[in-house]
Amino acid sequence: MTEEEARVTLLIVDDESELRALLSEYFGRQGFVVHAAVDAAQARAVVDAQHPDLVILDINMPGENGLSLARWLREHHPGVSLVMLTTESETVDRIIGLELGADDYVPKPFDLRELLARVRAVLRRATATPVPAPHPAAFETAATRRITFGSCQLDLDERRLCDADGNEIAITAAEFDLLALFARHPNRPLNRDQIMEQAHNRGWDVFDRSIDLRIMRLRRKIERNPDKPEIIKTVRNVGYVFVPAQAGASR
Repeated sequence: MTEEEARVTLLIVDDESELRALLSEYFGRQGFVVHAAVDAAQARAVVDAQHPDLVILDINMPGENGLSLARWLREHHPGVSLVMLTTESETVDRIIGLELGADDYVPKPFDLRELLARVRAVLRRATATPVPAPHPAAFETAATRRITFGSCQLDLDERRLCDADGNEIAITAAEFDLLALFARHPNRPLNRDQIMEQAHNRGWDVFDRSIDLRIMRLRRKIERNPDKPEIIKTVRNVGYVFVPAQAGASR
């Protein structure tokens, strides 16, 4: 682990005491600062007090479940990365978790080394260096390196999305990576394999619809009418395309 990774703080939220202890010990040995919570109420207190960089969150917990806590995290701590733990039978919950803004999910049972790799990949995306400059058609200004997406602007250097009034719009690291990828390839259709390879940093699963869910969330934030997108369009039987000419249209 690098010196920067050694300062990373994790929160593990799971009602299974043995799993909490196992994960706490394992990630602690990898150099992370680890906190643990048995339920959503305790997790909220830890998040407010410790401000973790990433939360490993079990969906299926008694009482308030992980999906409710994920919604709270995205509303109150949008900068915290989120990896959700699911079982193979929780497909619907997994999809809802991605809709709520989870950066990744790992099905139980899992290999500890895979979970570590997923956590590190999410953290790399969250702290990635600025992406290369996109095509001029994407409306980037040399001074600010901001890309216009409809009435919003994506700041590549500060990794922020702002509305027309300059107010920051909460986006996850994965959502930023998607917008940055589209900015680098204006007017070029990208299929899901290309998007997964260049913006998602993990292997493609034909049953994984996380890209579609993230596109849907982004459209809610940047499109005038998310049901009739003008900025990130669907290309039938191909994938998606960023259309900067439409992005500059009057709103």
